[in-house]
Amino acid sequence: METRAVKIKSKANSMVAIKVIQGHFATNHSHINYYIDMTTLKARQSEAAAAAELLARKYEMTTFVDTIVCMDGCEVIGSYLAQQLSQAGIMSMNQHKTIYIVTPELHTGGQLIFRDNMQMMIRGKHVVLLLSSITTGKSISRSLECIRYYGGEIAGISAVFSAYHPKDVEINSIFTEKDIPDYQTYDFSACPMCARKVPVDAIVNSYGYSKI
Repeated sequence: METRAVKIKSKANSMVAIKVIQGHFATNHSHINYYIDMTTLKARQSEAAAAAELLARKYEMTTFVDTIVCMDGCEVIGSYLAQQLSQAGIMSMNQHKTIYIVTPELHTGGQLIFRDNMQMMIRGKHVVLLLSSITTGKSISRSLECIRYYGGEIAGISAVFSAYHPKDVEINSIFTEKDIPDYQTYDFSACPMCARKVPVDAIVNSYGYSKI
């Protein structure tokens, strides 16, 4: 499967790249015809910093960012995003004039929670939500519900890749489905690859993939 990987570079910065593998993949919410590998982008210091610099451009005119909520293992990118925003003069209302980088806990039943000692970093704060990939919108809805439940105010939503374009929410992403020829996402019950009895290559999520 790995031999089918193709690297796609950002038009804005060639250091920022994702690897895509065509096939038949199952996520928690859908079936997709491309797996997007962001392993090195999320783990390598130089690549994570370059990705953060691109994402930060969207918020140069934003007045306040107090907290960045990182999903999908995006904490390294989130840390550099906080640094970029601070250097750009983005103001924080936090007492120490610095930006919090936090990740919610995945509780029983898939519920996202913040423990009591973490809630002060969300309540009343201007929050940027950072994800690696958005396809169906279910993960983003769950994340936004969590932030709002704990009293956070959404200042922005960023993702490395997004194929989800809701009318009421603006998503700041580096890559979209336009960067991946013929990218498709399907409901489990309406997957044409399943209809053709094409075997599933792997089960995938934000942590990676497991071949079947």
